[in-house]
Amino acid sequence: VVAVLGIVITVVVTNATRPPAQVPLTAAERAAIEIEGEELYPGLDATHTTDPVSYDVMPPAGGPHNPSWLNCGVYEEEQPTEYAVHALEHSAVWIAYDPAQVDDEQIGALRDLAPSTHAIVSPIEGLDTPIAISAWGARLAVDDAGDERLQQFIDKYWLSPTAPEPNALCSNALDGPGRVS
Repeated sequence: VVAVLGIVITVVVTNATRPPAQVPLTAAERAAIEIEGEELYPGLDATHTTDPVSYDVMPPAGGPHNPSWLNCGVYEEEQPTEYAVHALEHSAVWIAYDPAQVDDEQIGALRDLAPSTHAIVSPIEGLDTPIAISAWGARLAVDDAGDERLQQFIDKYWLSPTAPEPNALCSNALDGPGRVS
């Protein structure tokens, strides 16, 4: 009885203290998340190309991209967009910020928010918003790193099974310039 009680308590405590965005949510849990201001981009082309691509928004929410992907991680410099989009195809999320519109404290908060795998954090100068997060087929713009919608977006789209190549590698490819972790 004591052993069974110990197992039950362990399971309950472990599940109740799951770190945010470290265990993907179920399809039903994802579908229940509504995010104010979320932009959806259905039917994106997942073609591989070595040609430069012009994207309608930055960071993009998908589209044609380089055959090689950007290794997920934290970067202090802008990244080659076509490579980062390929990481989105692998079900990563991309947290981008305009360094002219956010301070070091906010950048640190974004880095802390990012999941340990399948996430890119990088600057993009001249964004139309201080912070934008994207995943395959979705994008959200926010003004502050403390905006709770960022975590909602990660919960909904990180390691999403609806990405063209869900859970494919987000490592063993291209390390972009300025990678810090």
